[in-house]
Parts: sequence; C-alpha cells; structure tokens
Amino acid sequence: MNKDRQERLIKLCQDIIKIQSYSGKEGDVVRCLEENMKNIGFDEVIVDNYGSIIGKIKGTSPGKKILFDAHIDTVPVENPKEWKHDPFGAEICEDKIYGRGTSDMKGSLAAMIIAAEYFAKDKNREFSGEIYISGVVHEECFEGVAARSISELVKPDYVVIGEASELNLKIGQRGRAEIVVETFGIPAHSANPEKGVNAVYSIAKIINKLQEIKYEEDGFLGKGILELTDIKSAPYPGASVVPSYCKATYDRRLLVGETKDGVLEPIMKLIEELKSECPEINYKVSYAKGTEKCHTGEIIEGERFFPAWCYKEEEVFVQKTFKGLCDIGLNPKITNYSFCTNGSHYAGEANIKTIGFGPSKEIIAHTIDEYIEIEQLVKASEGYYKIMETLLGVEA
Repeated sequence: MNKDRQERLIKLCQDIIKIQSYSGKEGDVVRCLEENMKNIGFDEVIVDNYGSIIGKIKGTSPGKKILFDAHIDTVPVENPKEWKHDPFGAEICEDKIYGRGTSDMKGSLAAMIIAAEYFAKDKNREFSGEIYISGVVHEECFEGVAARSISELVKPDYVVIGEASELNLKIGQRGRAEIVVETFGIPAHSANPEKGVNAVYSIAKIINKLQEIKYEEDGFLGKGILELTDIKSAPYPGASVVPSYCKATYDRRLLVGETKDGVLEPIMKLIEELKSECPEINYKVSYAKGTEKCHTGEIIEGERFFPAWCYKEEEVFVQKTFKGLCDIGLNPKITNYSFCTNGSHYAGEANIKTIGFGPSKEIIAHTIDEYIEIEQLVKASEGYYKIMETLLGVEA
C-alpha cells in the first residue's frame, strides 16, 4: 500500500474513532461513514431499520457477493481519567492509534472501506460480483441479531468477519448462551423460617446438582462450558424476610451442532431428579432475553443464544483465502476465535461460508488505552484487498 493510501486509511480510522458510538448511540458514526462511502463512490449506501450501515460496490458483471462485517458499537469508557490517551482523541503514539474502538473494531472497518475503494478503482470495476461493507450496530449486546437483517438484505455468498485476529485466518468459534435458572419460594419472617420456603436454598441445591453435568470438548474449538456468573435474591435487602425468589445466570459456551432445546435438556433433567427428592423446589429454566433501543428508534430484541460454527481447513474457500494471504506475505495461522462474533448468525444460523480476518490482538478489546498498530491496520487492508481478488476470482 503506497503512502497516500496509508494516509487515507489512517485518517478514516481516526475520524471514526473520534466519534463516540456506544451501543444504541451509533447514529453520528453512521452519518460519517455514509458521507465517506458516498464520496468514495459506493454504488449504494443503505441504513437499515436497526441503524446498521451497508455500502455496496458492483462489478461490471454478475457474480459472487462478499460481505465484510464490522460492528460500529463499542463498550463504554467507564473512567476516562484512567486513560493515558484521550479515548476519543485517536492520538498516534509510537506507531499506534489509541482510542475506544481502535481494536474492537473500527480499525478493521476503516481497512475494509479503503480496500474496497482501491480495489474498485484499480480494477476499473472490471470484476464479477458485488462487495458489501457493513457497519453493524448493537453487536456488543447481541452477537448476530442485527446481522440477521443484513444477511437477508445482501444474501452474501461469503462473509469476512473483521474481528481482531492478529492477521490470522479464523474458521470457527464456540457459541454462547445465557441461561437463567429461577426458583420461587414462600416468604416468611426470618424468625420463623419453617413457615416459608427459602428460594436461595433451593437454588443452592440446583447449583450443586448442575456441576454433575459433563460437557464435551472439541479438539479445535475447545470445551463446552456451563459457568455460574451471577446470582440475585429478592426481596433485597432481606430485612428479616425469607427470600421468596432467586435467580442464577449461567454462561454456556456452545459447540457446533448444539441446539436451544438440546442445551436446556440436561439441565432440566437434573433439576427434575432433584425435585423428586426435594419437592419444595419450584423452578424455571430459560434463556435470558435482551431488549435495547436502536439509534433509529427501532427496538432490537432476542434470546441470548448464539450458535457455534466451524469450517474445515480443507474447504476450498478457506484454502483459496489462505493461499492468497500467503501470496502477499502475511502467512497466517488457521485458527479460531476465543470469543463470540456475528459469525454466530452468518455461519451458525444462516450457513453462509464465513471466515474471520482482522488487525490487532484479541486481548486488546475493551481495555484501558485500547490501540491498534498502524502496521496491523495497513496489512489488514492489504489482506482484505487480496480476499476480494481471491474470492471474486479476479486476476492479481
């Protein structure tokens, strides 16, 4: 990538880092991206009901559709005073750009946009197919939910997730579910507890029982996991009252092929066994549900169940992409994401051929003084350019 292109890439990255875009408040960054895409010459720029932005560049003849996916919402900056660099200053220091969202994942989005711009110009649009760049809202709350409307609109043949991969090629991830176990008791004065049923004691028995479940392990993706993350009782504070309600929340890491019903089945079975011994236990098991307001005013909601996905290294599109990246000297490892991404929808729900490739390290996301290395940013954009060539079948 020549110097002029690098400078444009760095500037675009800085411009969108300077715009705060917490989940549900992405409107300003969408307007900035819309202006940039139109100035660059995207054929069409759409903002959907949820407020995600999708830019489209068409080749001169029909062909495959590639969707490059990046989310534009970020987690909040809890205490700006803890940052050495302004979280919305996009300062450059020691060849790094600092700011909230640099790594997760506005840097990746900027690299995608610049790659698409120059790919279209260099080829004089003489390629078969269509390139789409999406800036997705509310990913930090719902991995894959806002992406559903994008895949319905675009109907892509391939998806490239731009989450941080340190320029390695990701071909899968474990899924994630948030499971809620509730118990219902009978209130009583704590001086006379025998007159009530303590919902906390009930859930304590359930928690111990659920540790008996043995989960499978995938040699590539890792272990299926059920981990207690939260517990709350009511009334709170108790003030001499036996709690009549308690809720435990579990994080369940999913392997490929696990379904909503199948994930809950062993939990329900064990609790039913426990209930036969302790009939006072009254319970409910469900998936957590989330409801958020989008910057467009639309309501986004869904159960927190995000499937796993994984492709084999031998898949033709994986091998083509790998070879293309090696050809430009990136030499990526083929591996998997340790966290959940929008791939849960594209690959896990919609069965669209999906890979992950992005700049920066996974562990930098959500941290104080989040940054992206300029070298990683530039190489990612070169990688996206090469992926466009490879998957659209264009001669280098």
